[in-house]
Amino acid sequence: MTAAKSVPFDSRAFLKTLTTRPGVYRMLDDEGKVLYVGKAGNLRKRVSSYFRRTGLSAKTRVLVDQIVNVEVTVTRTEVEALLLESNLIKQLRPRYNVLLRDDKSYPYIYLSTHQDFPRLCLHRGARRRKGRYFGPYPSAGAVRESLHLLQKLFRVRQCEDSFFSNRSRPCLQYQIKRCTAPCVGLIAREQYAADVAHTVMFLEGRSSQVVDGLVKDMDAASVAQDYEQAAVYRDQIASLRRVQERQYISNERGDVDIVACLADKGSACVQVFYVRGGRNLGNAVFFPKVPLETAEPDVLSAFLPQYYLGKDVPSELLLSHALQGSELIAEALSAHAGHRVALRSNVRGDRAQWIKMALNNAGLALAAHINTRKGFSGRLRSLTAALGLDETPERIECFDISHTSGESTVASCVVFGLEGPLRSDYRRFNIRDIQAGDDYGAMEQALTRRYTRLKKGEGKLPDILFIDGGKGQVSSACKALDELQVTEVRIIGVAKGPGRKPGLETLHIPGRLDAVTLTADSPALHLIQQVRDEAHRFAITGHRQRRAKTRRTSSLEQIPGVGPKRRQQLLQQLGGLREVARAGVDDLASIKGIDRRLAQQIYDAFHGE
Repeated sequence: MTAAKSVPFDSRAFLKTLTTRPGVYRMLDDEGKVLYVGKAGNLRKRVSSYFRRTGLSAKTRVLVDQIVNVEVTVTRTEVEALLLESNLIKQLRPRYNVLLRDDKSYPYIYLSTHQDFPRLCLHRGARRRKGRYFGPYPSAGAVRESLHLLQKLFRVRQCEDSFFSNRSRPCLQYQIKRCTAPCVGLIAREQYAADVAHTVMFLEGRSSQVVDGLVKDMDAASVAQDYEQAAVYRDQIASLRRVQERQYISNERGDVDIVACLADKGSACVQVFYVRGGRNLGNAVFFPKVPLETAEPDVLSAFLPQYYLGKDVPSELLLSHALQGSELIAEALSAHAGHRVALRSNVRGDRAQWIKMALNNAGLALAAHINTRKGFSGRLRSLTAALGLDETPERIECFDISHTSGESTVASCVVFGLEGPLRSDYRRFNIRDIQAGDDYGAMEQALTRRYTRLKKGEGKLPDILFIDGGKGQVSSACKALDELQVTEVRIIGVAKGPGRKPGLETLHIPGRLDAVTLTADSPALHLIQQVRDEAHRFAITGHRQRRAKTRRTSSLEQIPGVGPKRRQQLLQQLGGLREVARAGVDDLASIKGIDRRLAQQIYDAFHGE
């Protein structure tokens, strides 16, 4: 009988913070031991399946009953997640995993480089033969897909040696342009060696030259109006970018740690990825306590000595930020480790991508940390105390306005509950019939439309309504709510400080003569900033979408009688929409298919009549 875990795992709160991207998850018990390692194409969907109420096997129920924490590592693709999962299972040997076989279970691509005309093929088992091995690949299907593409691109032979040695004429592969027939001497050894060299470069990940060549071929085909062939090149380029599904870190041969840091709203996250013998063995996440507005390089400078002094240190640390005094830290770590330790941040190529991956994981982990129930509820309590509220607000809404010089104005409404954002309750409003750039009128219209619906019973009123703006926006909000007789909502304007610098915001509350300011390290202010920034993000996203849609719609499409063919004729004959707008009635009527009546309609449409 399994002992009950000491602390219940809040799966509902955890799943709300979990990303939908691919990655690996590790389930831990109350002693911190890994119970199970799994991979997923969609982490949230996969992990949530363990916590459904019905349909679980007895084994899964026993596993779930022991879970105290779940750690995740986000990867670029599900294939990377699969290979990382394999490495972690071999390293950790969790009791609820099916233990996989060793590396012999993974297929490779084999190139017999010692032969005059090397062969390319799938390989399983011990790698004892002379030649080059590329991989491992996640499946035989992935190897076959790669071989199929390589056969089309470079036409290196893939036939058995016995078949190759006994040919007197080319086989079908030559006829369909999948081989250059080296078996019967139809290609010179030097030319074949060049194809092999290109194959090796591609398999090593140096495929940019191949892609560049295909791009040039595609452009040339397009100029020649050979669009069918251009589409073939386009598909080949896309295939080249997808084909090599292999472990993200595979060319590295030594031991390396990738250390990345992000800080936001008084919190910081450090992600450490461990690479040993060229294998990505996973990552660890840390949330060090940091003073307010501590920059990421300063966090790393303090973290590295505390973390590495007292444990094994790899020969190289790749850092997300350059550090002042990095030479001193490297010297101290080298003395401790007994070997040279190098700190590097200015890297390129694959290594830059590793740092980017670590930063991405740090960003996701930090966002989840900020939005967890514990962190959010603490900020809510701080907000309640800072504003002198009688009870903790259960629902918060925030409005923001976004436009470009009055064009395509959009208002956003974001909603937060006791546990964080309630994204299903978010709303956007396309603002119409106001003077361009009138933020006050836009705010009044958005609030009127929003709270008219709520008064009709289509939703719940908030306890606090934040407005992104100062006294003018607050006055517009009060006017709109007074008109609707909404009196039970507390309105607070959030005005940016000097230089729009975070931490210097002032709060404008109706009925108070002076603005309220909170200290820059106040959890209440951090919550207000989080809600305000989310409203701004949601507003600007909606504005950009509306603006793009407006600019994609030609003015000609709104004119009755001007269909696609006539639009094309007008644009081609007059040289674009601007020239159509400038043209007179006579010029328009000279276009084939445009009579004088329709020309007058087109002219009037562009000149406001």
